[in-house]
Amino acid sequence: MTKRQSDNRAGLSRRTLIRTVAGGAAAAAVAAAGSTHAPRAAAAEGPAKLKGRIKQSVSRWCYGKVPMEELCQACVDMGIGGLDLVGPKEWPTMKKFGLVGTCTPGHTGIAKGLNDPKNHEGCLAKLREAIELTAEAGYPNVICMSGNRDGISDEDGAKNCVDALKQIAGFAEEKGVTLVMELLNSKVNHKGYMCDHTAWGAEMCKRVGSPRVKLLYDIYHMQIME
Repeated sequence: MTKRQSDNRAGLSRRTLIRTVAGGAAAAAVAAAGSTHAPRAAAAEGPAKLKGRIKQSVSRWCYGKVPMEELCQACVDMGIGGLDLVGPKEWPTMKKFGLVGTCTPGHTGIAKGLNDPKNHEGCLAKLREAIELTAEAGYPNVICMSGNRDGISDEDGAKNCVDALKQIAGFAEEKGVTLVMELLNSKVNHKGYMCDHTAWGAEMCKRVGSPRVKLLYDIYHMQIME
């Protein structure tokens, strides 16, 4: 175990983690969904019978070549309740199938995020718009990003994220929408991304101090980092 891993574990209690990680945000991978035959097979057997204890969603970008209606029908057949990263243009189709837009894109990009004050005006405008639309649709979450380090220290980046999120947290609370900052790995997929450890993100959320600012805990990315 590295010193950083040890420090991260020591500084992050289980209770803090549970409070700050947005419930149900991590989507389970469904192997059958990748098959072109999955929708027909599922439909032939009828809707999946689930206990309802676990709420699952899938990300739209993973199935970008699948027509939206076909994807929605497959989700219904498999008992999947929602889709991540879907914009307002496709919400009417989702609503027709009774699906929830689980995480609305609310960022201007992964690399340019809230850790740099130069991005605050654009990011906050985008977040405000996404929160407004998400609330109108009755959906729960909007995703935001820390941005890449690009010479910014982790401490300064955390302070900048806190400053920005405090400006928008009250609006999110008013609208009943939760802002979730996504944890991504900086080793393989997103070189330089700042919110790359749970402890950093949890502390950042704690400093904001809003029940509507949490983390999107991505298991894939964190098993690489932690």
